[in-house]
Amino acid sequence: MTAEFRWTRKDLLSLYDLSAEEITYILDTAEEFKKVSERNVKKVPALRGKTVVNFFVEPSTRTRVSFELAEQRLSADIVNMTASTSSLTKGESLLDTVRNIEALQVDLLVMRHRATGAQNFIAQNVSCGVINAGDGAHSHPTQALLDMFTIREKKGRIKGLKVAIIGDILHSRVARSNMWGLLKLGADVVFAGPATLVPREFEEAGVKVCHRLEEALEGADVVNLLRIQHERQSAGFFPSINEYSRFFGINQENIKRLKPDTLIMHPGPINRDVELDSSVADGPNSVILEQVTNGLAVRMAVLFLVAGCGGKR
Repeated sequence: MTAEFRWTRKDLLSLYDLSAEEITYILDTAEEFKKVSERNVKKVPALRGKTVVNFFVEPSTRTRVSFELAEQRLSADIVNMTASTSSLTKGESLLDTVRNIEALQVDLLVMRHRATGAQNFIAQNVSCGVINAGDGAHSHPTQALLDMFTIREKKGRIKGLKVAIIGDILHSRVARSNMWGLLKLGADVVFAGPATLVPREFEEAGVKVCHRLEEALEGADVVNLLRIQHERQSAGFFPSINEYSRFFGINQENIKRLKPDTLIMHPGPINRDVELDSSVADGPNSVILEQVTNGLAVRMAVLFLVAGCGGKR
C-alpha cells in the first residue's frame, strides 16, 4: 500500500465495487484499530461530533452489536432504529423515511434491509455516507472484510490460499461478498454444497464449484461454513437436514481430511451439529470467535474511512 493512497468513496455498498488496493487499505486500517480494543482505555475521538444512525430493517445480533460498539469506541453519537419502530409501519416509503433521517443532519447511515439493492438505491438519493450491513442475498461487505482480516491475520497472506465455502451459496450474501473480495486478493475460491444450492453459474465469476465435500476439503487452507437456512427447507432444496449434515456437515471424522493448520470459520449463527459439529466449532482449528472480535476492528475502520468522505463536514 502506497503512502499516497486515500479513501475517496462516500459509501461502502459491496466489495464488487472495490479494487484490491481499496480492500487492502481497509484491512490495514483495521489492524490499527484492533490495537485500540487491546488497550485499557478502548476509546478514541476519531468520530467525535459525528452522528451515526443504525437502521436495521432485518434482525441482527453480531452485525448490529458490532457496529454499535465500534461507533461507541470511535466516540460517535448513535441513534438505533428498527422497522417496527419507524414510520415504515404507517406506510411511509423507505426513501422518505431515510430522507427525513438525513434532514436531521446525520453523517452516516448503517443499514440492513431484506431487499437486494436497497442500500444502493438509498445511497444514490442521499448525501450522507451509507454503509451496507447486509442486503437480501446480495452483499454483506463488512462480514467478508472481517473474514479476510481473520485469514490474513492467521495465515499472513490471502494470495494463493485455497478457501472452501460450503453450504447454501445460492441464498448467501456472505458467500458472494467473500467471493468478490477473496478473488481480488488472489485466493483460490471453491464453492461446495448440494447442486440445488451451488449452481454452476458461479464458475463464471472465477470460483470452482463442486458438489462433493471431499473435493472441497482437499488441500483447503480455510473452510468457511454457511448456515443452513431452516426457513428455506420447505422449498425442497435437499431431502432433509439429516441428509445434508451427513454429506456436507463438518465433523470429527471428515475433519481428518484437512491439513493440521486449516482454519474453520463460520459467519454465525451456527446450526450446531448440522453444518458444523460442536466439537469442531469449539475445537483448535476454529477461529469463529476471533472473527467476531475482528469484526469490531473492521467496522471501526469502515466507519472511520466512510465518515471521512461521506460524513457531512
